[in-house]
Amino acid sequence: MNSTREQALVGIFVLVAAALLIGTLLAVSGAFSSGGVPHHTYFKSAGGLVPAATAGAPPHDWLKITGGAIGWGLPAAVGAAVAVPDRKVVALQADGSAMYTIQSLWTAARERLDITVVIFNNRSYGILRGELARLGVPSGQQAHDMLDLSRPDINFVSLAEGLGVQAERATTAEQFIGALRRGLDDPGPRLIDAVL
Repeated sequence: MNSTREQALVGIFVLVAAALLIGTLLAVSGAFSSGGVPHHTYFKSAGGLVPAATAGAPPHDWLKITGGAIGWGLPAAVGAAVAVPDRKVVALQADGSAMYTIQSLWTAARERLDITVVIFNNRSYGILRGELARLGVPSGQQAHDMLDLSRPDINFVSLAEGLGVQAERATTAEQFIGALRRGLDDPGPRLIDAVL
């Protein structure tokens, strides 16, 4: 698997799998029992495939941007959790976007907000790669390197824990299922570094 296209297809497959897992767990999570909180807020800054996968889940809201900004997801999730403290907030966030406003995790810890953050970690500014490609102009390795979030890889578990948020890394579907179940069932804040 050397070509960029092959790597992109694997990433898409993993993201599709994550979307289906999120949709399934939201529909069967103990957090949605009739004795629990009846209505939840889900936040999207990454994971555009997830809303359709949650069609069978209990009532929930989607708060999402229509485009044009990077980094709004984590502070918006904090705002949602402050506004409705009796509802679980699940923030689906891209790794590059998270780096714009990572300090929001500290606020979530300080205020003991019930947020589960899923970082879709593909080690790149994927949205900016797409915008660069849409320009249709030749771009060299240096331009692509500027959109790379490896060398070194960002350790979101260490970042989250350093800001007071419990965190774990998931590199397989099984690990992701366990982490998301814990995030839905336990009060937050929590972060899942979902490595794509």
